[in-house]
Amino acid sequence: MSHDIVTDAQRIAKATHTRFGEAIQAPAGQPGADELRRRVEHSSHRKWTGQAVDPALLKLLFACALSAPSKSDLQQADIIHVADRTKIKAIADFIPDMAWINNAPVFLVFCGNNRRIRQIGEWRGKPFVNEHLDHFMNAAVDAGIVLASFIHAAEAAGLGTVPISAVRNQPRETSDILELPDAVFPVAGLCVGYPLERGHVTARLPLDVTVHTDRFNETGLKEKIDAYDQRRHALFPLRKQRHANLYPDVEFNGWSEDKARHYSVPERSDFGAFIREKKFSLK
Repeated sequence: MSHDIVTDAQRIAKATHTRFGEAIQAPAGQPGADELRRRVEHSSHRKWTGQAVDPALLKLLFACALSAPSKSDLQQADIIHVADRTKIKAIADFIPDMAWINNAPVFLVFCGNNRRIRQIGEWRGKPFVNEHLDHFMNAAVDAGIVLASFIHAAEAAGLGTVPISAVRNQPRETSDILELPDAVFPVAGLCVGYPLERGHVTARLPLDVTVHTDRFNETGLKEKIDAYDQRRHALFPLRKQRHANLYPDVEFNGWSEDKARHYSVPERSDFGAFIREKKFSLK
């Protein structure tokens, strides 16, 4: 085994132990161990150096992202490179607690695009009869896969990223700024740049909670989440208690307490109406 692969294997074990609470071993001599290591060491970044991203590299990353799988080869994902800083500021102004949007060297918005296939059907004289929820899902999932593929390619090139789902907080305003036509909708933004500091591996739920064999299994789920709360808190305790104006402080503010509070308050409750305005029936 080469020195590089040993190093990658050690880093994979360390990262998976931090991430999932168990050190997962890469098989000896595993091809692509450097890429596997990069995946498990993934971290988000919100502070950037002053180094610009080469336009040629950015174009290559677009190509990498759009080389991702696509449902039935329909290719229903688009990327908006928001190069106009006034437009970036306008979007960032809707999301005042995320200053990194306005500071990022590159800001992208990944969109689902069901418009193109409708246009193609019209041009070819064929009816569009798939007016239901699944065709919205197809476009949304395509965009999500392209987003993930861009992130992985960007990290391989030494860049850092952070996704911004909050572009859906004000979907009509975001759509207007980007001049998105009917049947095209924002899925997420992405800040891109050279990271100012090293990120950290965020603990995730253990694999025996999120990976199932043959059937869905919730055996011991509450106890496993309680243990995860403690493990995550020991690594990176939450700095503040969410929605302190609605709930009294608790002695232990773990991940599950935070997420229960998170989804106890309406969030993007008008997004369905916005999507219907974009000519999706969702029926």
